[in-house]
Amino acid sequence: MPAERRLGDVTEDAVLGGALRLRQPGRGHRVGHDAILLAAACPARAGEHVVELGAGVGAAGLAVAARVPDLAVTLVEIDPDLAALAAQNAALNGLAARVRSVNLDVAAPGRAFVAAGLAPGSIARVLMNPPFNDPSVQRASPDRRRRLAHVAPRELLPAWVATAARLLQPRGTLALIWRADGLADVLEALDRSFGAVTLLPVYPKADEPAVRILVRATKASRAPLAIVPGLVLNDASRHPTSEAEAVLRRGATLALART
Repeated sequence: MPAERRLGDVTEDAVLGGALRLRQPGRGHRVGHDAILLAAACPARAGEHVVELGAGVGAAGLAVAARVPDLAVTLVEIDPDLAALAAQNAALNGLAARVRSVNLDVAAPGRAFVAAGLAPGSIARVLMNPPFNDPSVQRASPDRRRRLAHVAPRELLPAWVATAARLLQPRGTLALIWRADGLADVLEALDRSFGAVTLLPVYPKADEPAVRILVRATKASRAPLAIVPGLVLNDASRHPTSEAEAVLRRGATLALART
């Protein structure tokens, strides 16, 4: 992460080539490529309301808000300290008038979301980067925040998808990022409420298997699944590709957002 400034146990970091500044804990889970890729996959438009579930310090939601004018964003985060940092980050980037942070568990009942001003069927776009490491398979970090951000039982994804489906308007879209080897779990979780599932693989290099999948799905659609050309992060010399640089440093969107 470039241009880091220490603020006690919190650092202030520049992302998107300096277009966005984020305060985040100095240890534990740190903002990386996944959040920026997720933002680049969200097809938000001016005048809409976007919700980021499991927002952490708000990187993805703030990146979308910075890209799209006249967009309202609500950042939902279970950790009160991270939710507070997300609110600070909205102010730090001049987005506090359009972006708010809510301290709430994604798996909370619908009435808790209503109390937070998020009624069923009221949201145009949801984006999320859920914890995707299974604790029965992978060793969990001893750091509590890193563990919350990375590790969850298999039942978590369907629960988060159900929350997204409840919040979204008919034909509203969900954007998410997940492990490439967990594609079957993603498709199973989306099957009940979503269609028009579109997949974009993310490759470390052109000759290596995908490590991530970006997914866009439309609530109550019956359109078939589609796979669009993927994103290669590094060339043969392990230098960032021009396409990756455009997304990660200059805020370009991915095919999933161009609808």
